[in-house]
Amino acid sequence: MHSKNMLVAAGLSLLVFGPVAWSQQALVAPQSEIKFTFKQLGVPVSGHFKSFEADVQLDPADLAASSVKLDVDTGSATIGDAQTDAELVKQPWFDTAQFPKASFVSSSIKPLQDGQYEADGTLTIKGVSSAVKVPVTLEQTGDVTVASGRLPIQRLGYKIGDGDWSDTSVVADEVQVQFKFTLTGVGKL
Repeated sequence: MHSKNMLVAAGLSLLVFGPVAWSQQALVAPQSEIKFTFKQLGVPVSGHFKSFEADVQLDPADLAASSVKLDVDTGSATIGDAQTDAELVKQPWFDTAQFPKASFVSSSIKPLQDGQYEADGTLTIKGVSSAVKVPVTLEQTGDVTVASGRLPIQRLGYKIGDGDWSDTSVVADEVQVQFKFTLTGVGKL
């Protein structure tokens, strides 16, 4: 009976203390960003998303149990020009009335070398889902971990800027997405 109680106590402690470790992880939104850069008539144009949420459960000692879920409010895209920003929410671009969120959901995270990782997962924009491999650099200072990286995407594959805007001599197909997520509560790298 004594060993049975110990097993029950051990099981309860896993239930209680396991999720506590995950719940202590948090995205520090004011120190995080998602930017994008594309070329219009050969000239680089940069913008960013003002609103996004990330659920990160990162255990450097157990990457198999780690995961990332990111939701981006596509209506928060801005390049700093009110007229252009008003166009980004319309059907040819993000069509935020029908597709208010873009998302990334990881399926696995694996170490590469020297603070470099790769997150495999599914990127969904405007209802189009594709498997992607996202290179991520993790840097840790004290209790703060910064995950950063860059992912090139082909906008037309996600129906971004379709119709009259599909001419890649006007707006290039490749978009560079850069991210920096500042996290607290991640275990020692």
